[in-house]
Amino acid sequence: MATRFSQWTLVLLGIGLITAMSLCVGCGGGTEQAQDTLTVGFMPKLVGIEYFNACKKGADEAAKELGVTLVYDGPVENDSSKQIEMIDIWLQRGMDVICVAPNDPQSIAPVLKRAQDRGIKILAYDADAQADARAYFINQATYDAIAQALVDVMAEGIGGEGEYAIITGSLTAENQNIWIGKMREYMKTKYPKMVEVEFRASEEDLQMAFQVAQDIMKAHPNLKGIFGMTSVALPGAAGAVEQAGAQDKVFVTGVSTPNSMRDYVKNGVVKKFVLWNPVDLGYLTVQVGVALAKDQIPADAQIFQAGRLGTVEIKDGVVLLGPPTVFTPENIDQFDF
Repeated sequence: MATRFSQWTLVLLGIGLITAMSLCVGCGGGTEQAQDTLTVGFMPKLVGIEYFNACKKGADEAAKELGVTLVYDGPVENDSSKQIEMIDIWLQRGMDVICVAPNDPQSIAPVLKRAQDRGIKILAYDADAQADARAYFINQATYDAIAQALVDVMAEGIGGEGEYAIITGSLTAENQNIWIGKMREYMKTKYPKMVEVEFRASEEDLQMAFQVAQDIMKAHPNLKGIFGMTSVALPGAAGAVEQAGAQDKVFVTGVSTPNSMRDYVKNGVVKKFVLWNPVDLGYLTVQVGVALAKDQIPADAQIFQAGRLGTVEIKDGVVLLGPPTVFTPENIDQFDF
């Protein structure tokens, strides 16, 4: 009996040992895989608009190409406090990289610095954060290039003189504020007869942009132009001008996506507008973020090899996508984003 008991004991111990070894092998493989797969958080200013959908498309492309996990999420409104709450949650999830388009560079800085303290790599894209709260800003084009392109398009449309208004997204949006400042400086020297009569925010809300444009046209019967400074503000302003039948009186331009503006360009409400390729912007952002997490960007780097985009410039903590594009009836059908 004792011998039989000992034999069964050995058998059971052997089965348990094999099972334990199998579990350990499985756990070890999973841990190794988790360690090898980087997780990149990609946050827009807000979800559900064409521009950031296009950014996500490029981010997804880069993530697939590089074999990393992309987590895309953001607030449903133009709300910096919501961005902060969501990034706080991301800190608990163990992100390797966080890429964010800040609604307010000052208010979001503390949570980004907390992320940096945990070893998370931080990138700003589309709009910059405070320089000490991110590693790089992925800039769609230089501020001067965007500002000058917008002003030149408007000046061509209104003959270089007359009243114009600006509808921005948020009064705290760093990129829009810098563009507008550069636009005003450029106009003073090149188009001094262009006069700003209104500067209003639309909070990245299409209906609000539409209403603001209506109010501006009613308040200024001699208005000759409207700048829509975001991908929501421009179609909102264009819609108001179209409804008023004022397309031959009020020239509308700004920044937005081709898919949002195609109908307005085709029917002549908008003659020209300015942007870059947001698909490429999202792609470049993830490319830089992954390289940064893998320590593949030297501290003194001046160029970066960005996958299908080739070589891009790095200068003073800014990675530059390239020059802006002016969209017209002749070229708009070449783009789908």
